[in-house]
Order: sequence, then structure tokens, then C-alpha cells
Amino acid sequence: MDTKTQRVKPDYKLIYSDILQSKYPEKIYSCKAILRKDNLSTLEVIKLNKLIFGVSDERSKENQRYRAYDKTAIINILEYQKTNKLNNTELACHFRLSRNTITKWKKFFK
Repeated sequence: MDTKTQRVKPDYKLIYSDILQSKYPEKIYSCKAILRKDNLSTLEVIKLNKLIFGVSDERSKENQRYRAYDKTAIINILEYQKTNKLNNTELACHFRLSRNTITKWKKFFK
């Protein structure tokens, strides 16, 4: 038995396309640009989720604990902070993250 396990990413493009076709056909046009891409990044998946389901405070707090960011997404978030000259608090509010998480990422990736 092989001890190495291979992680398989879900096909978010297919998942969100099915959701849009079955439940939200009126939102297909606003999500079309993102769904044209071959591979969706973590930030694009989060953006699609916001476009389709909207943002409610109760849901966002509940769903926040299940978010996972890959290395490229973390680097993109930290680059966003540099280009927009945001401090950790402002960045945390924008991406709905913890300030401690951002500080940890900065120590690890910079």
C-alpha cells in the first residue's frame, strides 16, 4: 500500500456551473468571465461564492472557518496588501481574515 496520498482538488468550475444553471440562471452572465478560465484559484472560488450567494454576516462567519488558502493565494493576498498600502487590520477586514493569520503568513512567506 502506498503511504503517499495524492490530494485531488474538486472541480469548482463544474460545481459552480451546475449551481448557476440549476438555481441561479440570472447570475450566469456576471460569473461568466471567471468560469471561462481552465483552473480556478482559491481567491476566484471565494469571489464566485460571493457573486452567487451574496454575503450575509451569519453565513460568512460560519463558512470562514472552512476556508483554506494555498500558497499562491496567500502570496496574492500579501501582494494585494503591498500594492494597496494596507495595514494588517485593513487587509483582514477586506478579506475577512484574522489579523493573527496575516501576521503568521507574513512571518512564514516573507
